[in-house]
Amino acid sequence: MKSHFEFSNLLGTVYSKGNVIFTPDGQSVISPVGNRVSVFDLVNNKSRTLNFQNRKNIYRIALDPRGIILISIDEDGRALLVNLKRSIVLHHFNFKQRVEDVKFSPDGKYLLVTHGHHAQIWLNPSPTVKSFTPFHLHRTYTGHFNDIISLSWSPCSNFFLTTSQDMTVRMYTVNPVEGYRPRNFTGHKDSVLGAWLTGNISDPNDEPRVITVSKDGACFVWRNKDMVGQDDDSDDEQDHSSNSSVTSKKECRSLDRVRWGISSRHYFNVAGTYVTTCTFDRSTNILVVGFANGVFGLYEIAKEVGSFSNIHSLSVSQEKITSVAIDPTGQWLAFGASKLGQLLVWEWQSESYILKQQGHYFDMNTLAFSSDGQTIVTGGDDGKVKVWNSTSGFCYVTFAEHQSSVSVVEFAKQGTVIFSASLDGTIRAFDLIRYRNFKTFTSPHPVQFNALAVDPSAEVVVGGGVGEGFEIYVWSVQTGKIVDILTGHEGPISALAFSPLGDKLVSVSWDKTVRIWEMYGRKNGVEPLQLASDGLAVAFRPDGAEVAVSTLDGQIAFFDVAEGKQKSLIEGRKDISGGRKFEDRITAANSASGKSFNSLCYTADGLQLLAGGNSKYVCIYDCRDGVLLKRFEISENLSLDGTEEFLDSRKLLESGISVNEINDAAELSDLDDRLDANKILPGSKGGDMSRRKYKPEIRTKSVKFSPTGRSWGAASTDGLLLYSLDDTIHFDPFELTIEITPTSIQQTVEKSEYLKALVMAFRLNEKYMIKSVYQSIPFKEIKIIAAQLPPTYVSRLLEFISKAMIDGSSNHFQFNLTWINFILTSHGRYLKNRSNEVAPVMRSVQKALLDSHSSVSKLSNSNTYMLRYLIDQNSLHQNLNKPDSDSSENSHAVDGDGDLEMS
Repeated sequence: MKSHFEFSNLLGTVYSKGNVIFTPDGQSVISPVGNRVSVFDLVNNKSRTLNFQNRKNIYRIALDPRGIILISIDEDGRALLVNLKRSIVLHHFNFKQRVEDVKFSPDGKYLLVTHGHHAQIWLNPSPTVKSFTPFHLHRTYTGHFNDIISLSWSPCSNFFLTTSQDMTVRMYTVNPVEGYRPRNFTGHKDSVLGAWLTGNISDPNDEPRVITVSKDGACFVWRNKDMVGQDDDSDDEQDHSSNSSVTSKKECRSLDRVRWGISSRHYFNVAGTYVTTCTFDRSTNILVVGFANGVFGLYEIAKEVGSFSNIHSLSVSQEKITSVAIDPTGQWLAFGASKLGQLLVWEWQSESYILKQQGHYFDMNTLAFSSDGQTIVTGGDDGKVKVWNSTSGFCYVTFAEHQSSVSVVEFAKQGTVIFSASLDGTIRAFDLIRYRNFKTFTSPHPVQFNALAVDPSAEVVVGGGVGEGFEIYVWSVQTGKIVDILTGHEGPISALAFSPLGDKLVSVSWDKTVRIWEMYGRKNGVEPLQLASDGLAVAFRPDGAEVAVSTLDGQIAFFDVAEGKQKSLIEGRKDISGGRKFEDRITAANSASGKSFNSLCYTADGLQLLAGGNSKYVCIYDCRDGVLLKRFEISENLSLDGTEEFLDSRKLLESGISVNEINDAAELSDLDDRLDANKILPGSKGGDMSRRKYKPEIRTKSVKFSPTGRSWGAASTDGLLLYSLDDTIHFDPFELTIEITPTSIQQTVEKSEYLKALVMAFRLNEKYMIKSVYQSIPFKEIKIIAAQLPPTYVSRLLEFISKAMIDGSSNHFQFNLTWINFILTSHGRYLKNRSNEVAPVMRSVQKALLDSHSSVSKLSNSNTYMLRYLIDQNSLHQNLNKPDSDSSENSHAVDGDGDLEMS
C-alpha cells in the first residue's frame, strides 16, 4: 500500500471571507477558502483547490490580466505570488500591514495595493524579463486622512482612484505629471466603498465619468466641470499646462486637465440597511450593489446625464453580501456571503443561477464514501446532510430533516441509500434516487445517537449513544421497527461497526470495554474485552478477522475477533501530539495528555490503518509492525487554534494575558459586527457573561478511505480534505506556444517526434491535421506513445478514433483497435476516476466497437459458412472417388463429374 498521498481538493467550504474574482475568460470564479484558494469552473462544472496555503485566512486576492499570476494576501498582509495554472508558489512577500484592496493594472505592469492611509504601486514581475526582486516599489501615494478601502484603475493604466473611510475619493497618476495635483472628490456623508473611471476623453459621445458609491447608499456621477457647470464639491485649484503630461495615450493625456464636478446624485433608497460591497462594469455600464440584508441591486448608469435606472433587485442570502464581482462579458454576477459561507453566480438577463453552493454552517462531523468512490456524504453540527460529487467537488443535494447535530453517516452497500444518526434522537434513511427521507428510526426512550452501523445487506441498521440504559437498538430497514435491543454496556456507546460478512457487530463504550455481538446466533451473553481507557472509535479489518479500537489515552488496540484476545498495541499519543493553543500553559511537546484518535479506517488490503483525532495531524500506521508510516499536517492556518508549535512571547501583556485572548469586538466599524461578536448591548448585564474571544480549533473528526484505495478524506475544521495518489492537475506546456502551424507539425512528424506532433495537432484542432499525424504513427510505436500521452488528450484521442470508426473515414481496423486497447490499459484508472466526465466519450467508443463487431461478425459468419460448405463438398468428393469395384468406378466417375459440374 502506497503512502505518498498528496492534497488534491477541499470540499464542504466554498467561500469564507475576502473578495471573489472572475478569470479573464469569464469561465471560472476564484474564491478564498480559509487560507487556501478554490477555482470553480462554471463551464465544465468542476472545482479544484490550489495546493498552497497562506499563513492565515486570505483577505484579498487578485489575478493579472493574462490569467497566469495570482496574488493572495492574508489578514496580516503576507502575500504569496502563485502560478495559477501549476499551483506553484513563486514568491513570498510581506506588505507589513493589512491590505484592504489589491488590483493589477489593465496592462499588467503594475500592482496597486493599499497600505493604511497610503497607496503603493509595485512593479509586477514580467514573464520575459528575469529579475532578482519579483516586487519592486514604484511609488507611494499619500493624501488620505483615514484607511483606504478600495482601488480602481483607469482603462489606460496611467490613472487610478482610491476611496477611503475619510469620505473622499482621490485620483492619482502613476507617473509624475508636471503641474498636476491629485484630484479630490468630496461630498459623501459616509465611507466611500467604490469609485470607477469610465468613458473616453477622445470620444465626444462617451465623455469620461467618475462614479462613486458610499456606504449610506449614495451614488454620485462626476463629469467634466466645463459641461456640467461649477460645483463646490470638487477640487478646483489646479493650473494646467498644455504639455504637462508624460504619459503616452491621447485620452490619458487629457484626463489630467479635466475639471471634475458632480453631474448627478442618486440614492438606492433601501430602508433599514446599508451598502456592504459594490462593483461596476465599464462595458455594460452596470453597477452592482450588495446590501447588509442579503439583497443586491442591479443599476444601469447610461452615458446620458442623469440616467440611473434599477434593472432589478433580488435577495440571494439571509446575511449580508461581503463580495461581488462581474465577469468580463457583464452577464454573470458572483456573490459571496461570509457568515453563511455561500458562493453564488447569477445570470441577470435570464434571471437564473449558474452556481449556488454553500458549505456546512458549523463544523463537519462525519463523512462516508460510496462503493464506487464517486460520491461523498457529510454531516455537520448544523443538522444538515450534504452529498458531494468527488470529481466535480460540488454539493448536489442537501437533506435538512434533522433538528440537531448529525454525528454519523453511512452508505448502504448498493450506494443508493444513506443513513444518518443525529443527536435529535433519530436515525434517518435517505434515498439518493428520489432525494427523500423514506424511513425514520426512533428508540422507545430518548437517546442522543452518536454511533451508527449498517450491515452489508442494508437490511439491518444499528444505533447507540447517550441515553437511558446505554442500550444498542437494532431496526429492520424494511419495516422500520425495532427487532432487538442489546444491553450490557455501562456507559455511553461511542462507536459501532459491522463485520464485512454482517454476522458480527462490535461496540465500543465509555465504560472501557469492547463487545463483539453475534447478530444471528443464539448466544445471548457477550464477554466484554477490557480497554485501558474509554473507547472512542472502532474499525473492522476488511477480512473481518481483526478489529482496531482507539482509546482516550491515545492508544490503538488490535483484537482478534475469533479468539477475543488483544494482539498488539500502538502508543500513538506522541504521534498525534503537536500544536499549542494560545491559552495553553505547557509546550506543544508536552501537550500529548489531551490527544487521542476519534476516527479509524483500514486500507483496502488491511495492512495499514488511517487514524485522526483532536490534532492537526492524521497518521497512517503499519498494522503488522505497529510503526508510523507517515503523518499528514492537514492545515498550516495560524488563524486556527492549535497550529502553532511555539507561542510568540511578544504578544503577552504585562498581566500575562495574550493579545489573542482580548475581545476587541467593540472596535469593529459596523454595529452589526459588534452585536454578532458580543450578542449583548454595551452596559447591559444580560447575555453570556462567560463569552470570550476564541479561535476555531484545528481537529479531525472523521477519516475514511475511498473504496478504490487511491484517496482518503478527512472531515476537519477547514472542511472536507481529500488526499489522493493521482495527480489532479494536468499541465499542458504546449498551451504556452504560439508557433503551432501545419508546417511545424509536419516537420515534427518528419523528425519522428510523433507524441509531440500528435499533441500539437490537437492544440491546432484541425481535423485533417490530426488525421494525418495519427495515421503517420508507426504500428510498433503505438504502445509507447499511448502510455506517454498526457491525460488531457486521452478523451480527445478516444473521441477522434471512435468518430473515425463510426463514420467510416478510417479503414485501419487493427490499427484503431490497438490504439484503443493501449489507451485503456495505460489510462484506465484516470478514466475510471472521471467516469462521469468521460461517459459520452466512452459511449461513443462502445458504439464504434459494437458497430465494428457487428460488421466483422457478419462477414466472418458468412465466410465461416462458405468455408464449411467447401469443406463438406471436398469431403463428399473424396468419398465418391474411393475405388470400391470396377463396376462402381464408372458410376463414381459419373458422380464425380456430376459433383464437379455441380461445384
